[in-house]
Amino acid sequence: MKIETLEQLRTLYASPKERAIKKQLASLDRHCKRYISLSPFVVLSSMGGDEVLDASPRGGAPGFVKVMDDNTLLIPDSPGNNRLDTLENIIHTGRLGLLFLIPGVDETLRVNGAADLSVAPADIAQCTTEVRAPKLVIRVNVQQAYLHCAKAFMRSKLWESESRIERSQLPTMVDMINEQAAIEGVFETHDEIMQRYRNEL
Repeated sequence: MKIETLEQLRTLYASPKERAIKKQLASLDRHCKRYISLSPFVVLSSMGGDEVLDASPRGGAPGFVKVMDDNTLLIPDSPGNNRLDTLENIIHTGRLGLLFLIPGVDETLRVNGAADLSVAPADIAQCTTEVRAPKLVIRVNVQQAYLHCAKAFMRSKLWESESRIERSQLPTMVDMINEQAAIEGVFETHDEIMQRYRNEL
């Protein structure tokens, strides 16, 4: 049996509390801005014109996502695998969802809005570091922002040392992808892969 209507769905859950409704903002307040300034990690959620979904992690020094004003964020595009899934989706639909995380903090910040790809010199300059200038910047027009409660992180104990597992519990990234794609690849240890990544940061 499947739940197929909103009415069916709502029979399983209580109505959201007033705080859960009113916490959604149409712009960034001082708490949202402070959270983003401390965050070194954000997940970008997007959808293409073919309705294929994508969630892509992005990271940098805390505050690498720049808050320009109450409704504008700049996200530098750092080197990756060149699939460009998120960037292509933005071209198709112009929409983006963001989930900001801060290590050790159980609450997260969710931001939704319109997005475009900018190569404007002023935007590039805002996101240029001592390492590099990005090829482009994702410019987000914030339309919704709200803090998300700690329950998921409390359940998962994500930041607790007891939750960490040894990397050796999984094959190396290269080994897994070679097997998935039936590719005959050159063997690399995990340490060699990490060093190669560090050289490309």
